[in-house]
Amino acid sequence: MKEVYFIALAFVSFSVSAQSYFLPTANQSPIANRNSVVEPIVATIPYQGYEETQEYFGEGEYEIFLDEVDGVLDHPIIVLDGFDPGDSRDITGLYNSLEFDGQNMADILRAEGFDIVVLNAPQYSTGGNDIDGGADYIQRNAMVLIEMINLLNAEKVGDAELVVLGPSMGGLIARYALSYMEANSLPHETRLYISFDSPHLGANVPISLQYLINYLAIEFGNEDATLIVEGVLNSPAAKEMLVDHLSAHVDEGASDQNPNSTLPAGAPNFRDAFQTELNNLGFPTDVRNVSMINGSGNGTTTGTPGMQVVNTTLDIITGTTAEVALHFMPEATETIEVTSWTTFLGPIPIGSFSADGEATATSDGVDSAPGGTANISTALGDGDNPIIVAFIEALDQDAYAFIPTLSALGIDTPNWYTVPNVDDSPFVNTYIPDENEDHVTVTAASAAFALEEIRNGVLSISNGVTNDTFQLMENPVSEMLTLTLDDSLRNQSLSLAIYTTAGQLVVYEELKDVSNEITLIHGLASGVYILQLTDRTGPHSINMVVK
Repeated sequence: MKEVYFIALAFVSFSVSAQSYFLPTANQSPIANRNSVVEPIVATIPYQGYEETQEYFGEGEYEIFLDEVDGVLDHPIIVLDGFDPGDSRDITGLYNSLEFDGQNMADILRAEGFDIVVLNAPQYSTGGNDIDGGADYIQRNAMVLIEMINLLNAEKVGDAELVVLGPSMGGLIARYALSYMEANSLPHETRLYISFDSPHLGANVPISLQYLINYLAIEFGNEDATLIVEGVLNSPAAKEMLVDHLSAHVDEGASDQNPNSTLPAGAPNFRDAFQTELNNLGFPTDVRNVSMINGSGNGTTTGTPGMQVVNTTLDIITGTTAEVALHFMPEATETIEVTSWTTFLGPIPIGSFSADGEATATSDGVDSAPGGTANISTALGDGDNPIIVAFIEALDQDAYAFIPTLSALGIDTPNWYTVPNVDDSPFVNTYIPDENEDHVTVTAASAAFALEEIRNGVLSISNGVTNDTFQLMENPVSEMLTLTLDDSLRNQSLSLAIYTTAGQLVVYEELKDVSNEITLIHGLASGVYILQLTDRTGPHSINMVVK
């Protein structure tokens, strides 16, 4: 009968890199104007993990993409790796992850004189230990970043301070490294820290899905499911970040749920220890801390608490079927069955598994909370297996809240559904979309926010953009832009020009005897532009985003 099980479960072939379980796959196309080489870097500060018996020196690899103005390393911006077990997203993928609407933030910045430094976390061996850098302890990766910061500050030309952009887990690495340096009187010469949809209060993968994958790995020895459990879910980084973790509910090497453990709980000896350590370090104080996130800021949810994710019967082989059902965690205080699996040989059940989930008294289950999203279908591969395709097609709900909005904003409240008040956030400026977006997705609006911060300005997307002499009423703009003018510009002849960030003129209008308002149908594609209004005193420019 065991052989029947194994054949039946052959459909669970998670034939994807472990990275795709958490993050979308980045474009791996070659980078234009790439004249640099990948260099190794080794931390000089060791780190010993919670369950390790000795310290290890973390390792990384980096590539410097010099600017296209003077080709001198004088304005470095560090772009960090996020959660990436198996190192399936290399330096090229990290660079290309900054793409949006046919443009790339890295390209834009290099054209303006900034240098992009991509720091990747590879797989390596040290001290007799094999380490998967992209899923390793966040603290050890932070020590590698410290080494990177020291190296850049030693080699850069001039005294411009650094910018650090941390997507996803990279935002935690950056926060930890910068705060650690300040706590230990190590100069970091960093002026700006951008946290990009980073889980400052934890990340989420539906516990129902964790139970299912673990069941397939333990009970049937499915190789791909085992790789996900061992290399992804049980990696140090996942155990530090996930607010609800499999290991809190089942014994190691087992699949059955502890019936007394239905409430959300992080990995023992990891989750609480890491969050306490991070909280004690706080945020860096000699840096401008800003956050761009992918979760909704107006309470828009990702599905509903307790909703059915999938409930289907799969034809495995002739005469063998499997009934599988998954649910999101329920409403506050409720307990429901979140995972069930039953295998049938004809009409006869020959094996089953189930697990329950209970929501806290203070919040509905986090699976459907506002947040940057990930997808269940992404975890199940590329669709080559027809039974996986059938499972995916049967999904009632694919997206789930991976990085809750409140976590990305660092707002500590027991209710994941609270509409955020940015005054409660440790960040001095934030970009928050109205709709939930795929985790670490760059949009024209979020790119404009990041670019303006890097250029040393502050952009408030929701309230328009103001120049000394005129105001762009909406930003981002749709097919029509509207400017209101200061009294000093009225009844004058003006010119209005719009340029791409690379300096190409795409719109030009001569305006005579203007009143207090200018409206223009521009016909531009989505992206970031520079709008310039010129009067007799000279040009006046602002940044503009087209939806």
